[in-house]
Amino acid sequence: MNIIQRVKEILLTPKTAWPVIETEDTSTAALYTQYIMILAAIQAVAGFVGMSVFGASAFGVSVRVPIMTGLVQMVLGYGLALAMVYVMGLIADALAPAFGGQKNPQNALKLVAYSSTAAMVGGIFAIVPALGVLTLVASLYSLYLLYLGVPTLMKVPQEKSLPYTAVLVVCAIVVGVIAGTILGAVGGAPTLNMSAAPTGKVSIETPKGAVSVDVAKAQDWGKQMEVASKKLEKAQQSGDKAATEQAIKEMTALQESMPVTMPRR
Repeated sequence: MNIIQRVKEILLTPKTAWPVIETEDTSTAALYTQYIMILAAIQAVAGFVGMSVFGASAFGVSVRVPIMTGLVQMVLGYGLALAMVYVMGLIADALAPAFGGQKNPQNALKLVAYSSTAAMVGGIFAIVPALGVLTLVASLYSLYLLYLGVPTLMKVPQEKSLPYTAVLVVCAIVVGVIAGTILGAVGGAPTLNMSAAPTGKVSIETPKGAVSVDVAKAQDWGKQMEVASKKLEKAQQSGDKAATEQAIKEMTALQESMPVTMPRR
């Protein structure tokens, strides 16, 4: 695999790249060693340099993570990033049938790995903490790449691609929060297990307890979010300030009602 060529294809011409990726017979080991592990190292190293070598400044206060602590966080963060790709691949595969798609573990892992390209490459901006907003922009582009790849790799009907993507994003947020908690602890031996129950719930076991996502409710939530986003777009295009504010309120309310059960503190 030519990693540079693949990065250029998925970032610049994703609509033509996904059909090519779908036909490739790539093993999990090859995908990790030839692609994921290389790109995931970008943000890990850049984050270490940014926080432990240069440091971050805000309101006149400079913060710098000690070198040894930074090294531990870099290694642990790198390992968690690799694990998150695999876990999200399992979730993507488990949820596909609920949205009219097909289970395919290999394609699910490819979908998550390649759609994460923008976020992983954008991790280079972590070398300058003040440019963190650019890393966020790169992550948002990864969501777009994910949306484009869903119909091709998971065979989800086009009309259900957005709700499916929205649910995956919810799950990614949950997994990210868990990873952040583990990284913040910097030590111990936490475990992270994911399972799909017959009741239609995806459960993730964490050191703090179980996190579950109700697939049926998540699908409905995704549809509501899609409707709300279209209302917001229409209101913004018409210049109707009141309608725009109302649409924003609806989307905020939906965000607060995500079908996710978090462990009690």
